[in-house]
Amino acid sequence: MRKWTHPGGKLRELGAESLTDAELLCILISTGTKGKPAEKVAQEILDKFSSFKGMANQPLEKFLEIKGLGDVKIIRIAAAFEVARRIVNQVLKEYNKG
Repeated sequence: MRKWTHPGGKLRELGAESLTDAELLCILISTGTKGKPAEKVAQEILDKFSSFKGMANQPLEKFLEIKGLGDVKIIRIAAAFEVARRIVNQVLKEYNKG
């Protein structure tokens, strides 16, 4: 089994569906802080909120409680959730038409 240095390499080689939630979140976070890599920050977020569903609709201030997250990283996460929400709404709208 190959060991990737960042989940982006794993995604490129095996596809997004092969990544764990923490690895997907790590890609959004991009970088960690001194002594706390992005992978660890991502896992801490998931530990705090239990899942992506638990993260949804949380006030952005809740994310600031996690060391290693600043405005830019939180905005990236919020944007990803908004993209997902819009996709779900579009799918539901199309489903309800048929």
